[in-house]
Amino acid sequence: MYGSLARRNVLTMILAGGQGERLFPLTKDRAKPAVPFGGRYRIIDFVINNFINSGFFKIKILTQFKSNSLIEHITRTWRLVPEIGQYVDVVPAQMRRGPFWFRGTADAVFQNLELIFDERPEYVCVFGGDHIYKMDVNQMLQDHINNDADLTIATIPVPVDEAHHFGVVEIDDDFRVTGFVEKPKQGARTIPGRPDMILASMGNYIFKANVMIDVLQRNALRNAGVDFGKEIIPEMYPRMKVFAYDFATNYIPGEDAINQGYWRDVGTIDSYFAAALDLVAVTPLFNLYNPLWPVVSAPLHQPPAKFVFADSKSQRIGIATDSLVSDGSIISGGTINRCVLHPRVRINSYADVDEAILMDGVEVGRHCKIRRAIVDKGVKIPPGTSIGYDLEHDRQRFTVTDSGVVVVPKGAVIEEKVLA
Repeated sequence: MYGSLARRNVLTMILAGGQGERLFPLTKDRAKPAVPFGGRYRIIDFVINNFINSGFFKIKILTQFKSNSLIEHITRTWRLVPEIGQYVDVVPAQMRRGPFWFRGTADAVFQNLELIFDERPEYVCVFGGDHIYKMDVNQMLQDHINNDADLTIATIPVPVDEAHHFGVVEIDDDFRVTGFVEKPKQGARTIPGRPDMILASMGNYIFKANVMIDVLQRNALRNAGVDFGKEIIPEMYPRMKVFAYDFATNYIPGEDAINQGYWRDVGTIDSYFAAALDLVAVTPLFNLYNPLWPVVSAPLHQPPAKFVFADSKSQRIGIATDSLVSDGSIISGGTINRCVLHPRVRINSYADVDEAILMDGVEVGRHCKIRRAIVDKGVKIPPGTSIGYDLEHDRQRFTVTDSGVVVVPKGAVIEEKVLA
């Protein structure tokens, strides 16, 4: 009862303006939240699904860098019912406060305070648009209301050697925040009794609307406070009621225990690649098949996936094992293992693809050998091409991560081999 009342007084603001530099070249022509993920989704779809499934229907998407494909995806996919106050609106950067773009997460909200004044919510959810997870946001809101908090920060334990990527939160026994350091380079305070872990901010916040407006306006008067992690939270927790929310306690109906607390920051190529391969496990850590918590995206309007040729004598067999294969794809006499195929991918005869992510419209020629690779949209791989087997050669033509993941960018033209 309390939660359903609160949902009607909540405005959601999703921050989707980041450049995603560490995901380059996947972000060469698109914003990080617009990067395809999991076969038929964009990264931003997961946070939007969380809010829709939680019963929150007033959503503003704040965009900035390379936003065209993101805006197209949102406007074509997420159509709610504005007649009853439901919407997913895209808000481009508009330089409302001067001749400059968003200078940080808090500045992005400050430059759009008019949205809050127009809606007059009691609470404002400010969430990032670039993580893979499931959350019933209503449970976090209920925690926020029970604590009469001015700000609630969603948190999750992460290894201490990753502390420099996150805001590190310190709490007392009641989960009230007693310390906060944004991306410390060393000396991060670990969780008591767990010296190998720190409590990390997930970049998801719930504010009392009036408190957030006051804090942002006061900081703007002294030309400070452009980022929540660097300035706003450290200023708030010593003098206001700032609490941490334990994401590990968040319950999703229909999920197994193995799925609880799953959250991935896909901010690097290696983390993106690992999260994608999480999906193809026999018992996946992140479950796309829970009908009680559907994860939806744009309708594909493509024919079903097809697997053809069963010529065992010449080994021309269309086979997929431990893989996700999207609509419109054709496995034509080739073999894939532990792969994620986005729509309209074609694998031609005798090709062997292992642990790869192939995006929309990729075509793999005959006799190709590909492993531990990400191939971006529309790339045509000529017959006989080898990717992922000679990393020194691959570095001369593609991006290769420290762990050996090869990224073939959109628009890449690969020299065709002459087969004997």
